[in-house]
Amino acid sequence: MPNEAHFLDINLLGKEYRVACEPEQREALLEAATVVGSQMRDLAAKTRNNQPERLAVMTALNIAHEFLLRHKPPRESHEKIESDEIVLDFESLRGRISYMEAELAAVLQTDQSASS
Repeated sequence: MPNEAHFLDINLLGKEYRVACEPEQREALLEAATVVGSQMRDLAAKTRNNQPERLAVMTALNIAHEFLLRHKPPRESHEKIESDEIVLDFESLRGRISYMEAELAAVLQTDQSASS
């Protein structure tokens, strides 16, 4: 297949995913998949949950939350970044992510209790 080089097969928690990937981005995507896979396995062990979709959402939220904490604006925490295309309120994003993490953790705990 001529386009085969533009795809990469990634395995996360025993499931294989084919993603579009330019050849020059292959190593970076493999590294990202390693980080995501590791965090998904850690979360699965902590929550005793093996539902890949829920683990993927929780992992994505955790990674986004860590990213926002590390890239916190240098000025006050309520700073807004504006451009012609985007407006980001970091404090609002952090709050929403924390709320979503708590909600998902509660659902995962409920699911775990129900399946026991």
